[in-house]
Amino acid sequence: MEPQVAQTAGEAAINAAGHSNFIVSAFQQGGTAMYVIAAVGILTVMLIIERFVTLRMLTVDKADFNEHLFGMVLRGDIRQAITYCDSKPSPLTNTLKNGLVQVMNHRPDEEVQVAMDATVLRETPRVEGWSAFLAVFGNVSTLTGLVGTIVGMITSFKGVAAAGAAEKAMMLSKGISEALHCTAFGLIVAIIAILAYGYFQVRIGRILNEVVESSMSLMNLVVANRDKIKD
Repeated sequence: MEPQVAQTAGEAAINAAGHSNFIVSAFQQGGTAMYVIAAVGILTVMLIIERFVTLRMLTVDKADFNEHLFGMVLRGDIRQAITYCDSKPSPLTNTLKNGLVQVMNHRPDEEVQVAMDATVLRETPRVEGWSAFLAVFGNVSTLTGLVGTIVGMITSFKGVAAAGAAEKAMMLSKGISEALHCTAFGLIVAIIAILAYGYFQVRIGRILNEVVESSMSLMNLVVANRDKIKD
């Protein structure tokens, strides 16, 4: 039994090494454009990780948060509601907090709404971050792969024209290989970047919609319960 396990582990190591060597070989055969595609790929992965971490930090459970916060507003305890917002800093809580500050200062309803709207505008860039660059990276990767493809084909046919009969096949094969590798790797990076861009756009839109919806709900709640607010 042990020799079979050792053989399986050895085969897995050989396969992993083979895949690694294939990637390295493909990268080397892709020419200069592959370095640009690799740089774009690294930036894409870094931005995806940064957006995942940041959006997770900026997100709170809207239903649970609103349930506790609106309960405090209904009791008229605005100071406690503001303290509760401070305990969970995020675009949602910051927006509602700034509205509650105006309520506590007995400002008109219009000023309460303006304070929350201004906060939404201020928090939006934090939520969006650099996510728009994922679409840019996708386009750059595709175009760079196309450039590498064209350069590879030009190199191929130029080499064929200048080479002897024995070398024509080798030069043609090398140029086509460079072109196809650039196309493949460029499209792989582009697909990852564009899919991530679409995902983050949906998630960002959801976060901002929750902020706007909660601010409107808070505004309606304040208007209907002004007489319960404590000094």
